[in-house]
Amino acid sequence: MNILIIEDEKPAAKRLMQLIKNELPDSSIFGCIDSIQAAIEWFKSNPTPDLIFCDIQLADGLSFSIFEKIDVKSPIIFTTAFDQYAIKAFKLNSIDYILKPIDPIEFKQAIDKFLGQKQKPHLDIDKIRDIFQAESKSFKSRFLVKIGEKILSVQASEAAYFYSEERITFLKTNESKKFILDYTLDQLENQLDPKQFFRLNRKYIASFSSISEIHTYSNSRLKIILKNCSQSDILVSREKVGAFKDWLDG
Repeated sequence: MNILIIEDEKPAAKRLMQLIKNELPDSSIFGCIDSIQAAIEWFKSNPTPDLIFCDIQLADGLSFSIFEKIDVKSPIIFTTAFDQYAIKAFKLNSIDYILKPIDPIEFKQAIDKFLGQKQKPHLDIDKIRDIFQAESKSFKSRFLVKIGEKILSVQASEAAYFYSEERITFLKTNESKKFILDYTLDQLENQLDPKQFFRLNRKYIASFSSISEIHTYSNSRLKIILKNCSQSDILVSREKVGAFKDWLDG
C-alpha cells in the first residue's frame, strides 16, 4: 500500500509516519508534502496513492483547495485540531478524520474503517469547505472580569492558567493576578486556542508559557509545576501524557 502524507507540522508528520509504520508495516510512504501548491504539483507527476492523510489547515490555506484543482481518486483521512465543525462536516460526507494530537486508538479505528470499506465515500469538497468556513471558530481573545464595581477585560494572552476550586473557575494571569470567570473549564477548553493552552486534568488548563517544570511521576504520569502556583500536585494522567508531549513538541 502506498500512502501520501500532506502535513505542514513536522512533529505531526513524524507521529503519523510512526503510527503508519506500526499499523501498516507493509506500506510505503510516498512522501510528506507541506503545502497546497507542492501537493498540486506532486499529483500532476506521481501515481495515485492508495491512501492519503491530509491536514485541513496548511500554512498556505485550506487543503480543500488541492482537491478542487486536482481530481484525486484516493481515499482521504483528514487530520484536524478543530473538532466541532470537523465532526459535522465529515459525518455528512462519510469521510473519516482524526483529531490532533493523534491518538493511536483513534488512528487504528480510522485504518480499520478504511480497510473495511468496499467503496470509497463520495468527497463533496464544496459542502465540506462551506461547513468548515462557516463553523470554524475564532478562539477567545479576551475575558470580561469584575472587580468590585469595575469591569475589566483581560487578554487571553495574559492568562497563565485557569483552574477550578470549589466549583468556581479562576483565571490566573502572568502577573499573578486572580479573577473569577463565569465559565466552566469544559467551556473554556473549547474556547481557548489549543496551540497555546492544554487541559492538564479536570482542574487545570495551562498555557505553554506557564509551565515551569515537568517531572515523571508514578504510573507513567507527569507532574507539572506551574509558575506562580502554590499547588504542587498537578498531574497529567497516563492517558494524556502522549497528547501532552505532542503539544509541547508542536
